[in-house]
Amino acid sequence: MPASAPYAPRPPLSRRTALRATAATVAAGVPAAVGAAPAASALSPATATAAAPSRGGPDNGRELRAMSFNLRYAAETGPHPWSGRRPVMRRLLRRERPHLLGTQEGLHGQLRDIADDLGPRYAWIGTGREGGSRGEFMAVFYDVHRLVPEEYDHFWLSGTPALIGSATWGNTVVRMATWVRFADRRTGRSFYVLNTHLDHLHQGSRERGAELITSRLRGLDPALPRVVTGDFNVPAHRNPVYAAMLEGGVLADTWDTAAARGPFHGTFHGFRPPVPGGDRIDWILASPSVRTVRADINTFSDEGRFASDHLPVQALLDL
Repeated sequence: MPASAPYAPRPPLSRRTALRATAATVAAGVPAAVGAAPAASALSPATATAAAPSRGGPDNGRELRAMSFNLRYAAETGPHPWSGRRPVMRRLLRRERPHLLGTQEGLHGQLRDIADDLGPRYAWIGTGREGGSRGEFMAVFYDVHRLVPEEYDHFWLSGTPALIGSATWGNTVVRMATWVRFADRRTGRSFYVLNTHLDHLHQGSRERGAELITSRLRGLDPALPRVVTGDFNVPAHRNPVYAAMLEGGVLADTWDTAAARGPFHGTFHGFRPPVPGGDRIDWILASPSVRTVRADINTFSDEGRFASDHLPVQALLDL
C-alpha cells in the first residue's frame, strides 16, 4: 500500500517541559529519543535468517506493528540467566521488527543490551521506577524510521502520581506508567502510547492503578488515538481491572477486535511449554477507532529456550 501524505516537521520533543525530559532520561544514562541511538551490533550469519520478519512483512503499508513484552528482569542466578536469554530475545525481536514495543521489568543494563542488539534503527524512552536508572523500567522502544516522539511523561501508580518511587495503595512493589505521543512518519498522524505493569499481589492496587491510567488517558488530546501496552497481572474478561480499563469505551481489547488471530496461549508460561487457552494477562488495548488487522501471542523459542517467562503479545494496527 502506498504511503499517505508525507510527514510534516513537528515541534521539538518535550516532556511537558524539555528540560525535565532531558534530566529524567539523560541523567539515567538512557539512550533517549532526544539523544543519539546506541551503536549497532553486527548481524552474524547465524542470526541473519532470524532477522526476517515472520508476521510484519515489508514496510510498505500504513499498518503499525505493536508489541507488549514482559522481559523478565535480568539476573545471572537461577536456571534462566539473562546471558542465556539475550540471544533468544535478539533473534525474536529482529524476526518480528516491531515499530512499537512496550516492555515491562527491564533493568537499565538489560535495556541497553536490547538497544545494542536492535541497532540504530531503534531508540527508547523510559526511567526507572525508583528514579533515574534504579529499578525496573516501563520502557517504550520505537523504530526511528517510522515514529517520531513529540512528548512524553511518567507517572507513578499511587495517590501521589508525580512523586518518583511512590507506592500508597498497599503494594510493596513500586508501579508506574510511561506515555509517549508519537508522530507517524508514514501517515503524518499522531497517537499516544501508554505502557504499564500493574501489581502482582494487590487487587485493590491494580484497580486503583487502572482507574488512574484511564483518567490520565481521558486527559490527553481526545482527537488522537491511544494504544496501551502492559502486563496487567489479571486474566482478560475475568477481573474488574479488565472492565475498568475498558470502561466508557475509551479503549478496546485488540485481541477481541482483531480481524484475524493466531493461536491462543496463556501469556505467562514460567519458562515451561506455553499453555493453549491459558490466562491472557498481557494485553494491547487501543481506541475503538483503531482497526486491528491481526493479533498474535508469540511462542518463539530457540531449541526450547525462551527469551522470558512471558510471551510477547502483538497487534498489527491501522491507526
